[in-house]
Amino acid sequence: MEPKAHHVIIGLFTLIAVVAALFFALWLAKSSADREWVYYEIVFDHAVSGLSKGNPVLYSGIEVGDVLELKLGEDNPGHVRVLVRVEQSVPVRENTRAGLVLANITGSMSVQFSGGSTDSPVLEGSREHPTQITAEPSAFNSLLTNGEALLTKAETLLTSANRVLSEENTENLTAILRNAKDASDSLLDNRDKLVALLERMDDASKRAAEAAIKVSTVSDNANALLQNEGKSVLTSMSAAMKTVQQIGARLDQLTRDNEGALDSGLQGMGELAPALRELRNTLRNLNQFTRRLEEDPTGTIWGGPSIKEVSQ
Repeated sequence: MEPKAHHVIIGLFTLIAVVAALFFALWLAKSSADREWVYYEIVFDHAVSGLSKGNPVLYSGIEVGDVLELKLGEDNPGHVRVLVRVEQSVPVRENTRAGLVLANITGSMSVQFSGGSTDSPVLEGSREHPTQITAEPSAFNSLLTNGEALLTKAETLLTSANRVLSEENTENLTAILRNAKDASDSLLDNRDKLVALLERMDDASKRAAEAAIKVSTVSDNANALLQNEGKSVLTSMSAAMKTVQQIGARLDQLTRDNEGALDSGLQGMGELAPALRELRNTLRNLNQFTRRLEEDPTGTIWGGPSIKEVSQ
């Protein structure tokens, strides 16, 4: 009789637990059904890997809804349209930003709203006509995109490195290193000559520096001479030019003032020309008479032939 009573108690307890669980599930379903939702369609212009139906929707890190549906854009398959529902008590405004965040280390993603000022109007939407929101690129998505680009560049770099380190290039590099080693050994063997050459170059540089100093000194002296003596010479030349100009001006004025007298003098010199010719003829005849007188004084004085004028 006692074992049968135990089975009855256990069965009764199991029945009560199942009924309680059923009532709790009904209450939970009723509570979820009684909750009021606002629906939004978020448009992503990039991949939404890790996001799936039923993933949570967060607002500043707090769960406020879930993802209902994902589909590709009808006009542009590169866009993804995600239908979400959010509790009506959560104010999603026009300037609220939407994006993706990493939910866990498995790569699952969640939709997250952030921002929104109190002066911006609240967005409303139903299941049939959800309000559309354009999502912003998330930091994680940018990291993935940049990571893919970085991996692509790394792969290209490795391919180029493999080409550079080919067997032919390796042999050429080995030959170059061998030649460099031979050259360094040769330089070490001629180290004394190199040291002597460097000392000569040092002496030459010192002499060049001394010559440059001397040239600079000569240049400074020439500059000083031009600035001091050259100025006095130029001043003297300027004064001489002024004197010459004054003399020229005076000669010009004197010529202008005595223009009539100079014309008269020139005319007088023109009238003297015939008289000078007559005087020249007379002197010639007198010279002939004197010569004849010396040769034959008697004949010349007492009856010699008369003196004839010599035509000019």
